[in-house]
Amino acid sequence: MRETILPAMLSNMIKLHDFSESLSWDGLDEATQRQAHLCLMDLIGVGFGGAQTELARIITTHAARQFGGSHSVPFSDQTASAAGVALATGMTIDALDGHDGFNPSKGHIGCGVVAGLFALAQEARIDDGKVLLEALVFAYEIGARLAITLHETVPDYHTSGAWVAVAVAAMGARMLGLPPAQMEHAMGIAEYHGPRSQMMRCIDHPTMVKDGSGWGAMAGVSAALLARDGFTGAPALTAHGPAWEDLGARWYIHEQYFKPYPVCRWAQPPVEAALALRRQHGLVSTQIKAIEIASFHECTRLATSLPASTEDAQYSTSFPCAVAFVRDGIAPSDLTGDALKDPEILRLSQATKMVEAEEANAAFPLTRLAQVHLTLQDGTRLSSDWHQPRWDHDAPPTPLELREKFDALVRPVLGIQDTDQLANEIMSLANGTFAPLLGLLAQPIRPATTASS
Repeated sequence: MRETILPAMLSNMIKLHDFSESLSWDGLDEATQRQAHLCLMDLIGVGFGGAQTELARIITTHAARQFGGSHSVPFSDQTASAAGVALATGMTIDALDGHDGFNPSKGHIGCGVVAGLFALAQEARIDDGKVLLEALVFAYEIGARLAITLHETVPDYHTSGAWVAVAVAAMGARMLGLPPAQMEHAMGIAEYHGPRSQMMRCIDHPTMVKDGSGWGAMAGVSAALLARDGFTGAPALTAHGPAWEDLGARWYIHEQYFKPYPVCRWAQPPVEAALALRRQHGLVSTQIKAIEIASFHECTRLATSLPASTEDAQYSTSFPCAVAFVRDGIAPSDLTGDALKDPEILRLSQATKMVEAEEANAAFPLTRLAQVHLTLQDGTRLSSDWHQPRWDHDAPPTPLELREKFDALVRPVLGIQDTDQLANEIMSLANGTFAPLLGLLAQPIRPATTASS
């Protein structure tokens, strides 16, 4: 196999193998270790929020029925095979659009990667917390470079599942102890069979397919297991290129953003602008007659103003902004159930006009900008400054802010005591084992409070 790979590709695969072999938890600096714990905590918190949706119920039941096995499916009391665990876990986290993301790829590394991690840990019988955290950091670094390479070399905007599949396959090969040639095969299988789904189709028609992360995780886990059994794959084209030159020197896990609100990241700049206007002028929603949002093209494509489901609400710009004006923030409960029928929220959502702004287009995707203009009932015009989303990688949340977000998502499901225990298991995983954490993850979810209507 190695003789058939182009020299440049072979060189990068050697670099990847060397990185895999040299990466150790104790060799990472304290900041990177802390970031890995925080990313894991945030993803698990969002997973418990997502577990209460109809999407999660359907996909978890499907995984148990069609991918039968004895591995625990996190955020449920079901069991499935490793592939089924990856599918259900990734789609459950993705069901609530509140997980971390990566600006250059317009997508999300952590969601699919941690789904694969939980599946492969059980398949490979890995219980050592340090080993799992090493694999998580490895996958963030590989996933970032795969994402950058794919988006630089193809015209279509693919969902995260397209390149997450390859990252999970590489991580799986590492966790399964496969030799370099089999890691190459695993990545090639995953790239060949991974979901090259087109993200803007889901933006224009919000449904449960979301960002492809669960399907990508399933494809990646399957690819690693197939490679272990001797199945061969064509070389992964995305495993080489300029993005790989700084592997081991630049740590992309530090360049992930976190989300304060469980809606598409593209909608969050206008939400910040809306909240700034509301608070600066002491506004109440009934004072507002009309809203105009100026932002980048992709933000204006989030066009649903009358959502019929939580997926509609998460992939909207006008609806979350209306929620922000009415409720001074956005919680998961604001995106489902009775909130979707709130007459004041719907009035403002329908009174919103989207305008594409060249200034915002020029800054996208590395920076997401939006400006909000209001017309009040008395004719007064108010305008915000240009706003960016909160909690970007260059202005990250504090650990306390992420813990507060985690508590808000998990406590309604597990209660205070188990939530505290879960947080402690996550943040001390490097000094412990996976079994206690998995035990807290794999339990029945309480009756839905943020289920899709």
